[in-house]
Amino acid sequence: MGQAIWDFYHQHNPEDLQTETSISELDELPVNYLFRDFTSMNMVEQKALQLASGKVLDVGAGAGSHALYLQDEKKLDVTALDISPKSIEICKERGIRKAISQDLLHFSGGTYDTILLLMNGTGIFQSLNVIDIYLQKLYGLLNKNGQILIDSTDILYMFDADEDGGVYIPADGYYGELDYIVHYKGESEDPIKWLYLDYNTLKNAAEHNNFNIEKVLQDEDSYLAKLTKRG
Repeated sequence: MGQAIWDFYHQHNPEDLQTETSISELDELPVNYLFRDFTSMNMVEQKALQLASGKVLDVGAGAGSHALYLQDEKKLDVTALDISPKSIEICKERGIRKAISQDLLHFSGGTYDTILLLMNGTGIFQSLNVIDIYLQKLYGLLNKNGQILIDSTDILYMFDADEDGGVYIPADGYYGELDYIVHYKGESEDPIKWLYLDYNTLKNAAEHNNFNIEKVLQDEDSYLAKLTKRG
């Protein structure tokens, strides 16, 4: 994905990305979608950006569209964080003043008033087996009165249902744990673990890790949640 972002920005023969998961077929992802402005973002993204305040960490920044809006339009102190060096290179070229390529679990750049995890941000947690590790990391990066704004999608609708409304879901593990694969210019990344969480499962995990949580917005099967430190 980082290579596609770099190619698009530099007009170096960019092509659309193709994505697939362990339960879905190949789908096109236009690279220009990653460069959209505020007016082209969905309701969940717009609401999160409206709520963002103070010193902000944008986790999984990609091409930097969220960070750029907060920096240039809301005049906030924003750090864009992404594991892809090429994505962070483009963030810097687009004018984001603080942009770092690093894995979230290894990041130690101070504490923040707002931490953003958008575009199905729970995906970074990978699986329920390690979600506590990520939530504790985020807890340590959050200021006392700060907020985590995170979105996800309940993908239960993707599974077959019977006439009575019962849903056929895998018996092994949580149904939102998927393998996610990105294809670009005939090459494919190794599958990565990606976690789509229904709200109640996120709520249970958040409360287990000493967070308060509230659902800020519901948009069909997707939602935006706000986590704050308990006590």
